[in-house]
Amino acid sequence: MKKLLLTLLAVVLICPCALAKSAKIGVLAPIGHDEKDLIRWSENITQAEGRGRMFKNPNTVIIYDTLNAMIMALKAGQIDQLSIGLHTAEYLTARDKDFALTDNKHNIVFGYALAVREEDKAKIMAVNSAIQKMRSDGTLASLIRENITELGNADPKATPLPKYDDAETVRIAVTGDLPPMDCILADGTPAGFNTAFLAELSRRIHRNFELVSITAGARQTAISSGRVDALFWARSVYTSKREILPYLLDKLSGVAISEPYLIESRAELSLRSN
Repeated sequence: MKKLLLTLLAVVLICPCALAKSAKIGVLAPIGHDEKDLIRWSENITQAEGRGRMFKNPNTVIIYDTLNAMIMALKAGQIDQLSIGLHTAEYLTARDKDFALTDNKHNIVFGYALAVREEDKAKIMAVNSAIQKMRSDGTLASLIRENITELGNADPKATPLPKYDDAETVRIAVTGDLPPMDCILADGTPAGFNTAFLAELSRRIHRNFELVSITAGARQTAISSGRVDALFWARSVYTSKREILPYLLDKLSGVAISEPYLIESRAELSLRSN
C-alpha cells in the first residue's frame, strides 16, 4: 500500500495534470490555429508562466467564429467555460447574472494591435507614432478608462469618425466579438472603445476609417482578399512586463502589425453555480 501511494505521488509530481478534471473550453476563433494547435499553445503558455514544465492540457478546446455562438454553447451546456479577455469577461458578468468570472490570475496577457497588408506596412510607422503619443499624453489611458474600465452597466457609446475630403479612406474590420473593446450595438452600429480609439487615431494620422463588420473567424480572409485594408485587432501574447512572447495567438500571413494599443489579462468565464 505504501509503495502504491508513493507511485501515485510521483505521478502527480511529474505531471500536475494527472488528477486534473477535463473540461470543454470555448475560445474565440484565432487566426492560424486549430483546436490541436491551441492545446499546444496553452501548454507553452502555462510553461512560460512557470506553472509546470511537464504540463499537459487535459481539456478539449472548441473554436467559435462569434462571441454570440460561444455564449449560446455555454448556456446550452455544450461547453464548460469560455477563455476570453478580462475586459470582455467583466462586461458579460456585469450584464448577465448567469455568468461568473472563474479565473483571471494569469501572468501572460494579450496585446491588441492593428494589422494591415504587408504592402501597406509603411503606414504602420505613422500608426505606431500616434499610439506612442496617445500613450505618453494620457489620451489612450483616458479612452480605456471611459470606454472600458469605468463603463459599468452603461451602454457603450458610438463615437463619430472624422471625415476628411483630402484623406485616404481605410476600410477597417470590426467584429463586435470583444465588447466593450470591439462592440456592435443591437442596431448594427459599431460602438465602444473601437470607435473612440479609431476616431482619435484618424485625427492624428489624417486618415478616414470606414468600418466593415465581420466575424472574428473571418479576419484573415477579409484582409487577404482585399475586402478590408486593416483589422481593428490582432492578438499577440506578452509577459506582464510587456515583453512579447513567441507564442502568437493570431498567426496572420501577409500582414504587418502595429505595436499594441491595449494589453489585458486572460480570463475564464463559466455559468454561475446555483
